[in-house]
Amino acid sequence: MEKYIYRPVRFYLITFACTWFWWLFAILLNEGTGLYLGMFLGLVSPAVVAVVTVFTSKNKALINDFKKKLIGFYRIKPKYILIEVLIFAVIVTASIGTSVLFGGSINQFSFTEDFSFSIGGTSAFLTILLASCIEELGWRGYGEDAVGAYNSWFKESIIFGCIWSLWHVPLFWIPGTYQYGLKEMEIMYVINFLLSVIPLDFLQTWVYVKNNRSMLATIIFHRFFPVTYTAEQMRREILEMLKLNMKKYWDA
Repeated sequence: MEKYIYRPVRFYLITFACTWFWWLFAILLNEGTGLYLGMFLGLVSPAVVAVVTVFTSKNKALINDFKKKLIGFYRIKPKYILIEVLIFAVIVTASIGTSVLFGGSINQFSFTEDFSFSIGGTSAFLTILLASCIEELGWRGYGEDAVGAYNSWFKESIIFGCIWSLWHVPLFWIPGTYQYGLKEMEIMYVINFLLSVIPLDFLQTWVYVKNNRSMLATIIFHRFFPVTYTAEQMRREILEMLKLNMKKYWDA
């Protein structure tokens, strides 16, 4: 069976072009159905490009590998997903604890009243589930393996983490997104988000590799990402407390 040659540059150029085109469409419309349509089409672009790339390759090995990664329940090793979730929880809890030491509120363990994961009126659960499934089809379906084919998984995590971070950039100008809210508060929150995506991908890649390159495993882990928003809220409070203390110091 002929070995498939991955083409990461072509994949990411097409993916970014499609995603950013639709997100620019959403930015220009700025409201209503058009905004949500643009957001959705941009979100599904990596998955569409990956699926088209795989199934038009006519390479049986690549197509079969894609199918097995998606529906191969036997690949999943629950203990690794559990370990990753526990590590994630410890990191978030430690971060919130640090914030409390700086004078932050214990209420960080809950979401803010005006925060919502929903898009266009859909339920939060469906929004998060849909986003995790769609993203993993694109990134783990083709994107990550395309980079991993030419690099160690450690180096691949760094490269893909940077790519994934850059991919989110237009969202900072789309009203209603989490990223837009960060931009409206302060540039430091934007930088913090973009940088935090990179180590987060290390966790994603670890889950992916330890579960025999299972997309299902990363989709399950992706479902726990809402916790990161609580951590993000904590980091914002730390910055606010530091700024407040510095202001008191200089005013004294």
